[in-house]
Amino acid sequence: MAVPRNALKAWEKMREFALGLPGAAEPRGGAAHRYRPWGETVAKVNKKVFVFLGVSDGSYPMGVTVKLKDAEAHAHALTSPGAEPAGYGLGKAGWVRVPLAEKGSPAADLLCDWVEESYRAIAPKRLIAELDAR
Repeated sequence: MAVPRNALKAWEKMREFALGLPGAAEPRGGAAHRYRPWGETVAKVNKKVFVFLGVSDGSYPMGVTVKLKDAEAHAHALTSPGAEPAGYGLGKAGWVRVPLAEKGSPAADLLCDWVEESYRAIAPKRLIAELDAR
């Protein structure tokens, strides 16, 4: 399955943005399930996932999954084409999966805003303070 260029660009921008947040890391090595849940690329802070970035190899439609505690942002994300509450019970905790390759998908800047909100929901207060000080 070919990955649409605009989806790949949005994915790359979000990944770079996520990994630029204080204390953020993309785990590598070790048992696949421990470091890459469900085979997805993830960004973690304090050993907790704050964004699931899916896969970029074209084996599955590109998408991003974020935790949106703000009711307005959560509702807005769910209006994106193809968006849905995340699977595996994560949707009940505010996680939303947003496809990147759908016509009318959110712009990369909005997606990065959602990644930051998800980070703020997961990160320790000292790292949020560091982000706010930037």
